[in-house]
Order: sequence, then C-alpha cells, then structure tokens
Amino acid sequence: MSAETANEAPAHEAGAVLADVAGKFQIAGAFRAAEPFGNGLIHRSYLVTADSGARYILQRVNTRVFSQPVALMENIDRVTAHLSKLAAQAGRRALQLVPALEGRSWCVDSAGIYWRMYRYIDNTRTAEQIESAEQCFTVARAFGDFQLQLASLPLPRLHDTIPGFHDTPNRIRTLERAIAADAAGRVKLAGPEIDFVNARLALARVLLDRDMPERVTHNDTKINNVLLDAGTGEAVCVIDLDTVMPGLAVYDFGDMVRTATCQAAEDERDLGKVHARFDYFEALARGYLAGAGEMLTRDEKESVTAAGKLITFEQGVRFLTDYLGGDTYYPVSRDSHNLDRTRTQFRLLESIEAQERLMEQVVQSLI
Repeated sequence: MSAETANEAPAHEAGAVLADVAGKFQIAGAFRAAEPFGNGLIHRSYLVTADSGARYILQRVNTRVFSQPVALMENIDRVTAHLSKLAAQAGRRALQLVPALEGRSWCVDSAGIYWRMYRYIDNTRTAEQIESAEQCFTVARAFGDFQLQLASLPLPRLHDTIPGFHDTPNRIRTLERAIAADAAGRVKLAGPEIDFVNARLALARVLLDRDMPERVTHNDTKINNVLLDAGTGEAVCVIDLDTVMPGLAVYDFGDMVRTATCQAAEDERDLGKVHARFDYFEALARGYLAGAGEMLTRDEKESVTAAGKLITFEQGVRFLTDYLGGDTYYPVSRDSHNLDRTRTQFRLLESIEAQERLMEQVVQSLI
C-alpha cells in the first residue's frame, strides 16, 4: 500500500502510555523501554524491550485506514498461526503475534485505540529498494512461497480488509466521478493523463475475464515487506499482513513488477529515469514461479505479464483520482505531487508495454 494515509496522531505516545499498553500483552518480564521503529506510513510502531532482554514490535493500529480492526486482526491471527506451524515443521522462522493478557491477539487501551504486538525476529533486516536481479528472485520466491503455504489455510474465507482493493473497473468509475466533479479545479491540468486512461479502459478487465481461482494474497508485495537474513540476504519471512485477503494470485506478482522493476522514485519528475528493467522482470518471474508454481494453473502463469500492466495502470488511476479530488488520501508535499506520481506510473506502464512480447517469451519458457 504505497504512501497511504499517515498515522493517526502527529506525535509519538509518551513512555507511560507505551509501558501501560505493553503491560497488556504476555511479554517475558516487565517493560523496560520503547523507541520508535521503522518508517511505516500506516501504523505507528515501537521496538519494546523487556527487562528479560526479550524484544517486541508494538503497533498502534490505524483505524482510519482499517475501519474494522477486529476483522483485520482475525485475519492476521489465523494467517500467522498457520504460517508459524508450517515454519516450525520446516525449521524456519516466522512472524508471530504476542497474545494480550485476556487471550486475544490485540488489546484496546483506555482511549479506545487498538494495539497489537509481534515477537521481534533477530538478525534480520529490510531493504527499501531492490539491489540486484538476484534479490528480485529471492523476494519473488518468498511471496510465491507465502501464497503456496496459505493455499492450505483452513476455511472460513478471510475477511476483505479493504473491500474492492483490486476492483479496477470500480477504480475507473471512481475516477470518472472525480473528473465530472472536478472538485479541485484540476481536470484541465491532467488532460493527457485522462486521455491515457481512456485509451486503455479495456485493461481494467484483463484479469477478471480470465476466470482465475480466488487465492489468499498479500496485496502489498514490496521488497520491504520481506524480512531478509542480515548475514546471508536470504528471505526469512513475509511481513506486513494487513492486506492479506482473498484475491487473484497474480495481483501479487503484478505489484512486484510495479515496485521492483523500476529503480526511479514513485514520484520521480524526470520521466527519462522511469523504465522497467527486463532482467529484473525475468528474475521476478523465475522466483515467483519457483515459489508458487506448483499451486498455479496455466492461466495464472500465463497472466503474470498482464498483471504487471494492470497493477501499474490501477495505481496510476488511484493517484490521478486523488489528484483530481484535491489530495484527500495520499500524503503530498507539493501541489502536483499526485500528478507526478500518476505520470511515473503511466510511463512505467508504457515501458512494460514496449517489452511485453519479450516478457511473454520469458514466461512461456519458464512454464
């Protein structure tokens, strides 16, 4: 979920608040210290240390983005329990929730704020940008393995934490309403971008019309959502499970193409720097099919290139919609920020389109 709504309050909580909240969870020992952790835009996170030396990640759940926190935590509870069981059987590490004192996987403080806690996984790191084709393979295989492992998740179906997240036709309808309303008076400034969307309306249904099965998907497959071993660089486990919900498997691959093949910033103004690296795409395809391949149907495998186009297109549509509506969703630092993001996505899509035939040949060779 790139650059989503910022955390709910501008300042970090006081130590006394964090000590009180941490004390509501089953930690090993008494609370000793807490400090801000990471650079996430959704939930505020803290590294908590107990007097036993045990460390944990405490997160304040952002209920503006996730308006059904109980459903969110039920999903994460089920997914982490399932993945932890499989990891234990294979001698691997996995993301684990710390239960609250009353046994639930979250707690609510006196102000009505929802909190959760994870065990800290030592000797790991995250990367903010892909560093090599080899790393593309590693990350894509991790997300493929993640999908494969969750193929055996018992029923019932997971909750939709963000309903319609990849409903691209509805994203187009929302854009059309934003164009008609022109709430910020910006439609005249975005004519080429609106024309770009109108020329590709058929792309919105490119995956929906292929009748692929519903899977459990991650829906935020950036490299920084894979924990890497600090020494070897190998994938340890997938993290940030807020958007894990039912969807099409190749949505996850499409988001990897969007976020990993282009090394330019998401709001890069120099569009000459924006292009999809073919060697990175090839490594992503190899890694993803190595991880999830045995689960995927032939239609799913043959749809991975189209997924890269679709998700890049969809994200551009979302940025454009927010720009036309007056920047009400994504944080911005300049008037044209969301329009710059739109242009970057659309230039990336053009780069994928220009290489589509070669990408399809690579995928066919892997199948």
